[in-house]
Amino acid sequence: MIFTNEYFMKIALREAAAAADENEIPVGAVVIHNNEVIGKAHNQVERLHDATAHAEMIALTQASSALEDWRLRDCTMYVTLEPCPMCAGAIVQARLKCVVFGARDWQQGGVLSNFGITQYAKNVHKVEIIESVMEEECKGLLDIFFDKLRKK
Repeated sequence: MIFTNEYFMKIALREAAAAADENEIPVGAVVIHNNEVIGKAHNQVERLHDATAHAEMIALTQASSALEDWRLRDCTMYVTLEPCPMCAGAIVQARLKCVVFGARDWQQGGVLSNFGITQYAKNVHKVEIIESVMEEECKGLLDIFFDKLRKK
């Protein structure tokens, strides 16, 4: 089987849809090591009453557990929305090789849109970034979620 960015982003999109079903902001994240999913999650901030329960943070924890190492040097994260500053910082600390995301977050994006945390010049570790993979699908889930929220 040929694994593409789109293949793994579809898994992240399923996680994002699960978040929406639970009335969470629809963001999904998947961590891949050697073409195998070793962490996958969706936002659980409301469910857990925890501001740090972002999809990326939960997926990083699962991946570290799976590898029994906090260093995720050979791993790639696929996430439907550009990570916030908290998640971008955790991604750098975990030494992820690459982050692939769908939609930019022009308000809170910590990777490219606002803060550039993963590429900060003084960081010892830099993270490769690939953006706009399945962007329309990722944006679409967010648009539907927030449209419903506004109509309530």
